[in-house]
Amino acid sequence: MNTPRSKTRTRTRVGPLATNPEPAPRLDIDGLLDDRSTGIIVCCGSGGVGKTTASAALALRAAERGRRVVVLTIDPARRLAQSMGIEALDNTPRPVQGVRTPEDSGEAAPPRLDAMMLDMKRTFDEVVLSQANPEKARQILDNPFYIALSSSFAGTQEYMAMEKLGQIHADAKRDGSYDLIVVDTPPSRSALDFLDAPERLSSFLDGRFIRLLLTPARGPARMMTAGLGLITGALNKILGTQVLRDMQTFVAAFDTLFGGFRARAQKTFQLLQADGTAFLVVAAPEPDALREAAYFVERLSEDDMPLAGLIVNRASPAPEGAVSADEAMAACERLRKEDPGSLTAGLLRLHADQTRIVEREALLRERFAAAHPQVPTAVVPALAGDVHDLDGLRQVGELLAGG
Repeated sequence: MNTPRSKTRTRTRVGPLATNPEPAPRLDIDGLLDDRSTGIIVCCGSGGVGKTTASAALALRAAERGRRVVVLTIDPARRLAQSMGIEALDNTPRPVQGVRTPEDSGEAAPPRLDAMMLDMKRTFDEVVLSQANPEKARQILDNPFYIALSSSFAGTQEYMAMEKLGQIHADAKRDGSYDLIVVDTPPSRSALDFLDAPERLSSFLDGRFIRLLLTPARGPARMMTAGLGLITGALNKILGTQVLRDMQTFVAAFDTLFGGFRARAQKTFQLLQADGTAFLVVAAPEPDALREAAYFVERLSEDDMPLAGLIVNRASPAPEGAVSADEAMAACERLRKEDPGSLTAGLLRLHADQTRIVEREALLRERFAAAHPQVPTAVVPALAGDVHDLDGLRQVGELLAGG
């Protein structure tokens, strides 16, 4: 996306591969949450790594440390509402009950935690209603092509996520409702598509094909050259007369709003680059997930986005005791020869297997740290069960902070 770069500042950058890697610097989660200059935290990563839980836990911990927080999820799985005790999330922030007030809050404003889930069509509708007069807005909202575009067009969800983020930030800056916005991104490799979506959607709406459709809708009849007439005739056969007419009507009505969409998208993109924003990449301790995390780190660096660090989620807990995997397996084999049904032999085998898993995950983290030595990292051990309430989120928050 062609956007002006913000002022020069210190960033976490992708580093060269180290021969003897040093341990990754520790990610100071509480320092990040307590820093009042941090106004936006964006959690990104591949699917199934626990971004939604991490986002909710970060938001809750920030609120219980005195921040006024709203967490926005665009994850279609509605786990966030369940863990926060809310019947359902929608496009309107809903208060989370049961947030604890910090003991040292004093005369400061009470903490606040709201949660919401992006409704992309409603967000698109809100933008149209705010930018067009009632007659033109109704013409757009009722148009079949607009209904399809706002509901299912590739990139619309990510584009509207940026719109909603921009709206929340502008409202919070105006009325002081929030001092921290936590954003949970989509659960796939397309988690960074919200960086590209404004340009992609803008290019589509401003492209040659759309301009071609727009010309007969707003230009005089003499502009309908023979060549354009042949093209329009071919499109009529492919799309159908009514579909083409709907597209032309939509583009003609939407044309006056297009500049505003592009300008707001660029403004939100610059907001993501600003010093008050922090990106957290969430990954599982698995080869594919950490490869995806490396991709996110590199892409964020390319786009000059402020990377705060990496969260390695659901790490396997190390077994108790100082016995190595090889020692445990050797003892297991000796016991099995003496007593094939030995329970102790089975426990030693489990110890060896768990130790090797922990060692393998540690090696993966070391390789990531070797390639990206400047990326601070927090390792969160796996919990025994699923997180389904505020107490579970508090526990995740404590683990994120190194507790």
